[in-house]
Amino acid sequence: MSTLSMMRGRVRMTTVALAAAATALLPIAINAPAAHADGPDVGTPTVVTLGDSYISGEAGRWAGSSNASTKYADALGSTAYYDNATRTGEVIKNCHRSAASEAYIGGGVNGYNLACSGAETSTYTDPLGNFKPGIDFYDNGFGKQGQAKMLQQFAATRNVDMVVLSIGGNDFNFASIVSTCVTNFLSSSSLWPNYCNDDASVKANFTSSNVAAVRARISASLANIRTAMRNAGYADSQWTLLVQNYPSPVPSSTGFRYSQSGYTRQSVGGCGLWNADANWANSTALATINATVAGAVTDSGLSNVKTLNLTNAFNGRRLCEKTVGLYEEVGLTSWTQPGAVDATEWVNQIRTVSTAGTPYYIQESLHPNYWAQMATRSCVRQAYAGGTPRSGTCTIAGNGLVNGEPRMQLQ
Repeated sequence: MSTLSMMRGRVRMTTVALAAAATALLPIAINAPAAHADGPDVGTPTVVTLGDSYISGEAGRWAGSSNASTKYADALGSTAYYDNATRTGEVIKNCHRSAASEAYIGGGVNGYNLACSGAETSTYTDPLGNFKPGIDFYDNGFGKQGQAKMLQQFAATRNVDMVVLSIGGNDFNFASIVSTCVTNFLSSSSLWPNYCNDDASVKANFTSSNVAAVRARISASLANIRTAMRNAGYADSQWTLLVQNYPSPVPSSTGFRYSQSGYTRQSVGGCGLWNADANWANSTALATINATVAGAVTDSGLSNVKTLNLTNAFNGRRLCEKTVGLYEEVGLTSWTQPGAVDATEWVNQIRTVSTAGTPYYIQESLHPNYWAQMATRSCVRQAYAGGTPRSGTCTIAGNGLVNGEPRMQLQ
């Protein structure tokens, strides 16, 4: 089995107006009152999302998983990640900004998604040549900009009430860690398991020095967002930064519906992790990442920041969890059937290079899918609270859908 190449894998250019020609043809307009343009505290309120794949909309095409047919779970179709003006392609290749993104809370509030799958705190270009804008002011002068710079330009002519951020996971090399864990699972047996949590390449991400460095970079990202909004003309009191942490994507050992013996856990479930590594992922890796995000929020000193705790938001609907299943395992053949949201998974399967020739992307692996993104959208709407944002912890509130979204509560 080949190893994974995962998940490191995600501005709009404005058109130029010929104002001089218009002025020459319409001299009367020179003396007319200026149009009342949108801007800080003026116009329709807007929520903007920034950050990485856990907020961009990665895996938003799929509502659950099936090994029998891709059609069962295909909620958004082949154009799921098209976000340019004509819906014919991506503004930034492989950012995977799906229509299911949590930015679009509705209720008279506009949404705008600047996040990018694979993004870190700083802008970079990945080994495949994909541009990954960070939470900075990078600008190459030819249209490639960091997310803070994009936010600054967008917010200057919009009424941005709230900015939602998810960042830090890729600074901990999340994709590489998952790749190592699955590779170790597939290359060893239950008699002699090769765990990833004790591998030097994995442990290096969680040393005290690296944790401190990532915490400082996240804090700097928050400061960059504040600077961007100030440069766009906003007082700190005119907008709110909502920082979300990361949800648990897999259960701990006792919660898996597939045994770790044999290779069914990966070949069928797409969740090839040893029990010990799954336990470590929840108790150590996720806990450390989320504590680092929380610490960075404190360090930033921002007065207008709120937090959205997603740690347990998908519990009961996680990848390979006993309480849910593949479509063929729960007797369903479509994501539109009653009960599908409660019976199927909210986290995408981990896929390998065998994905080639299918509609799946490897980078969609282990990401919140359509169900999860709609659930998080509900929690973001509740956090927005009609324009008076608040912090809270997001969890499942019951079965079924409400206006097309899972029932969620923010406490």
